[in-house]
Parts: sequence; structure tokens; C-alpha cells
Amino acid sequence: MSTTAQLHPIPVACQRLGIGRSGLYDLMNSGELHSVKIGRRRLVPESAIADYIARLVGGSDAA
Repeated sequence: MSTTAQLHPIPVACQRLGIGRSGLYDLMNSGELHSVKIGRRRLVPESAIADYIARLVGGSDAA
């Protein structure tokens, strides 16, 4: 699986996760979803989105 490093703006990250803006900020503020700040822009790395989804899926399968 080839993944190129990508930084997503907030609206795109919301769409990728299927959640609203305030929900995304809640995840970032709690440390559950990593983000970076470049200048005045807050961006979410694709790897952080993938890691968050993997933790959600992995948590339900762990026995």
C-alpha cells in the first residue's frame, strides 16, 4: 500500500472522518487526532486520520 504524505484542511478532514467541525476540534484538543499548524492554518495529516480509524476499528476487534 503506497501512501503519499498529505495534509488536509479542516473541511476535508471532517469529510474524511464523517464528522462535523466541532467534533474534529474535540478530537484534536483531546489528543486523539494529531494535527499540525502551518502559519495560521491547522492541517490534519493523512497518517493521523488513518491511525485514528485504525484505533477505532482495532479497538472493536481486540479480544
